[in-house]
Amino acid sequence: MRYLQFNKEEWGRLRALTPLSLTETDLVELRGINERISLEEVTLVYLPLSRLLNLYVAATQRLRQTTDTFLGTLPAPVSYVIAIAGSVAVGKSTAARVIQALLSRWPNHPKVDLVTTDGFLYPNSVLESRGLMNRKGFPESYDLRALLQFMRDLKSGQPALEVPVYSHEAYDIVPDKRKTIRQADIVIVEGLNVLQTTDGRGGPAPRTFVSDFFDFSIFLDAKEEYIRQWYVDRFLTFQKTVFQSPKSYFHRYAGLSAAEASQTAVQIWESINAVNLRQNILPTRERAHLIIEKGKDHSVSTVQLRKL
Repeated sequence: MRYLQFNKEEWGRLRALTPLSLTETDLVELRGINERISLEEVTLVYLPLSRLLNLYVAATQRLRQTTDTFLGTLPAPVSYVIAIAGSVAVGKSTAARVIQALLSRWPNHPKVDLVTTDGFLYPNSVLESRGLMNRKGFPESYDLRALLQFMRDLKSGQPALEVPVYSHEAYDIVPDKRKTIRQADIVIVEGLNVLQTTDGRGGPAPRTFVSDFFDFSIFLDAKEEYIRQWYVDRFLTFQKTVFQSPKSYFHRYAGLSAAEASQTAVQIWESINAVNLRQNILPTRERAHLIIEKGKDHSVSTVQLRKL
């Protein structure tokens, strides 16, 4: 067995005496649309995970200190990088925000930043010129060169890095807007294809993968039938809220009936997201250090930790 498997209760006991530092109010702000994550789940799943990651970060910091002592050099701060991968609608963003909030409360790494790979998608104008608008989220829709350069700079200890900002309302990169990462203790990188080993163009595999720069990686998983329903539910919620704004890229769906909206969501899922999941995302599952499996109600059922 390559992974150690735990049910939620078994994993929950591994929190030891780690106190819960989040409140219900905090969780409301962190929870994504249609997410049902509870404080109990945070206690049983994400609190033990934050303890494990805290131990890993501390061990890495000690190892770097040992190397600096050996080389006789001054300590150079380098971010510990955690990746979170998984399908559209599986709950990556909420998980990333919860992990960020918990890790930032540990005293030895209080500065925790979150970067989503959406910011490294090509602008819509580029995707349209290359005929890739219906492949958005597939490996070839990302500016892999820019993402790799960001990861290189991050792990080389650059004091300040800028990353592009993506607007889900506009469904596009925001021109001339950047987010600055300033020597964070931990950086969480969240995205569909962060564990990918190809660029989606069909040529030779890249010599360097984005995952080469990760210290720890997490894959959020669930049965495809569950994720499909979560995607449809989220689409219907957006259709009644976000899509109503004239600024929304998907405003054209605002006037659909419930049946039409549901049919549209299923069509988008089957033609785009399901294909990406089967071809690109799911095959990277076993590359992760930790797999979090979710059940039909969005709650975590099992946690699998890869053996060292």
